Amino acid sequence: MSENSERSVVVERTSTEHFVATNPRGGTISFGTASGGGSETEFTPVELLLAAIGGCTAADVDVATSRHAEPSEFTVTVTGDKISDDFGNRMTNLAVTFTVTFPDGEGADRARTILPRAVKTSHDRLCTVSRTVEIGTPVTATVNDA
Repeated sequence: MSENSERSVVVERTSTEHFVATNPRGGTISFGTASGGGSETEFTPVELLLAAIGGCTAADVDVATSRHAEPSEFTVTVTGDKISDDFGNRMTNLAVTFTVTFPDGEGADRARTILPRAVKTSHDRLCTVSRTVEIGTPVTATVNDA
């Protein structure tokens, strides 16, 4: 049995420095650039990268812990520094910080116990987004003939 491994989105320009990404299931998210002059609340591509890192590992950890207890708080903060150096523009010092609390109870005690292991397993093996960033997978850019 072969699994379709390809993942994709289509990004379309909606106006100067504003875009919408659409996934194959029809979901959309709009975003822009910090200098785009549009919505001050719109995500930038770098913020979407940070959200993807945090969202990927959050989903892994949620699956592992919430089967034992519903968290009373579950927040993931992702930070990094945008720099420009000899390698060009890039992010450094990426950090993912979990703040997760569970109510009292046996299931919650189990969830608290496995939380650190779930975070480590997501980071070390499961989260496709952060694993791709850390390993440094090459990106190919091409232009279709018009």
